Amino acid sequence: MSSKQAQHELPQSLVRFATAGSVDDGKSTFIGRLLLDTESLALDHLANLRESEKVSGRAALAQLTDGLKAEREQGITIDVAYRYFSTKKRRFILADSPGHEQYTRNMATAASQAQVLVLLIDATLGISPQTRRHTVMASLLGVPRILVAINKMDLVGFSEKRYLEIQQEFSNFAAKLNVQDIRFSPVSAFLGDNIVSRSKNMDWYHGETVLEYLENIFVAADENLVDARFPVQMAIPLPQGSRGYAGSLISGRLRVGEEIVCLPRGKKTKIEKILSASHFAKEVETAAPDDPVILILKDELDISRGDLLCRPANIPHVAKQADMMVLWFSEKPLQEQQEFFLRQGTAETKVAFSRIQYRLDISDLKREAATSLLQNEIARCTINAHSPVIFDSAEKNREMGGCVFICPQSGDTVGAGLFLDRESIAGKSSETSGPIHREASEVGIDERLARSRTPNKTLWITGLSGSGKSTLAKTFERKMFDEGHSVFWLDGDSLRHGLCSDLGFGREARRENLRRAAHVAKLFQEKGFCVVCSFLSPFQEDRAMVKEILGELYFEEIYLSTPLEVCETRDPHGLYKKARSGEIQSFSGVSAPYEIPLNPALIIDTSKTSLEEACRELESILFR
Repeated sequence: MSSKQAQHELPQSLVRFATAGSVDDGKSTFIGRLLLDTESLALDHLANLRESEKVSGRAALAQLTDGLKAEREQGITIDVAYRYFSTKKRRFILADSPGHEQYTRNMATAASQAQVLVLLIDATLGISPQTRRHTVMASLLGVPRILVAINKMDLVGFSEKRYLEIQQEFSNFAAKLNVQDIRFSPVSAFLGDNIVSRSKNMDWYHGETVLEYLENIFVAADENLVDARFPVQMAIPLPQGSRGYAGSLISGRLRVGEEIVCLPRGKKTKIEKILSASHFAKEVETAAPDDPVILILKDELDISRGDLLCRPANIPHVAKQADMMVLWFSEKPLQEQQEFFLRQGTAETKVAFSRIQYRLDISDLKREAATSLLQNEIARCTINAHSPVIFDSAEKNREMGGCVFICPQSGDTVGAGLFLDRESIAGKSSETSGPIHREASEVGIDERLARSRTPNKTLWITGLSGSGKSTLAKTFERKMFDEGHSVFWLDGDSLRHGLCSDLGFGREARRENLRRAAHVAKLFQEKGFCVVCSFLSPFQEDRAMVKEILGELYFEEIYLSTPLEVCETRDPHGLYKKARSGEIQSFSGVSAPYEIPLNPALIIDTSKTSLEEACRELESILFR
């Protein structure tokens, strides 16, 4: 089965994405082109477009999305506009945000729920301060993916050199930020190059079009189904004198019979019933994110609007002091010791900015000392609250990690905050101490291969936990060894018990684990071995790094496409159960993403393919 066939079999899902970039980078034109080429425009819009093209030229597409009269008159986007469209493979909600610095707060609104940020950059102008600001904001808001669309390539002669210059500059800047996945695409929104249709003017670009990227990214694990968080919206009197508590889960799941705790007081009880508010108070067994429900509890507790219900073994922070990154929106500067209302979901409390720890210089991300914060500046601050604030770090839980600040006098929203964990993570130096000289072996690789019957390739088996990676790798190793081949199986657990025992399980630590694995595989590969690697390796970027280390000619990517529900049923080590209960954080397929390989050498569904047949397929890849 080809990778394209596998992708077409994915069920239709919903993707939320936002656009961002500086003024006149072409966001409105980009969206107009995307809607036009996916045949998502109404007939009256098409008629308006044809009329506009006679007089407006390049601006005609932009007018499709600049819906407000003021936007058309000024030639800029002012408000956040939401567009809904679909293709045969996916449904999309697009949030079109303004580029003008005056409306930076609107970009924060658009990106706060986005699974992807499409960041437009004008190829004629390059990276602007607003581009950098939007990138930093996306990182802080926890947007997991950024697609950098380098636009107006037609105005720079479709120059690959110019594209690579901007790509390198942006990559150097973004390397300091916490974004899981950054991709690049050269586009011309005006002409339609690489938006929906592949460009004939840039045959040097071999990546995906914007639509192909949006249709193929794996987003099933984006939703947080682990951290159950139920902010109480209101108490509702019920018959027989009891009360129910209305609201919607913002993350996680809750089930009838589960023990829960009410924060901030810490009282425990159990869920007796769950009534679905969208189905005329019908009783249901579970509540999922965004489901409007009424919870009926076993015990009568003092619960009111703004309280939070969650599991006792998985609770957020409850504190009167917190550290956060603050994006300041108001024209009036923020001063230390000023007081505002902090609003988070249904909860609101008064807070004082006790300290501005540092301000970020957007140009190079250096930290600057500061005692005030101007409009559109970003800083790390410490707040002190009048009553306990309930929060998760924004990195752990986007839904519970954000808040806004309200001016007590005017009622205006003056800033947004993203909660941080106070524990600092010690960085590792990339420098190596002492001089290093690589010694060459007296026995060359050609001599080894002349005596060996085994191709010195690395078979990199990737897939979700429980997909059968280790079982297949071990079985294949045994088969090949019995047939007299030089073969070696390398897996993540063996490295974690030795070479990589010093690494944690954060994003950078996992990447380093794979980097070391690739170099170990390369050592065996250079000695004439076939190396069979079984690593979850969920990110395309990391697998590309491994491929680069091993060499394209020696690397074969095998994707085990076993469905998530099958993997979870197997669960040999109880990992899914722990992930669902919150004992394991950032677990691929549950609370963290798994990016499906784009062009694997082989795709195997172990729920449909026998071990014997799968080994035969691996052997055919090895000896091709």
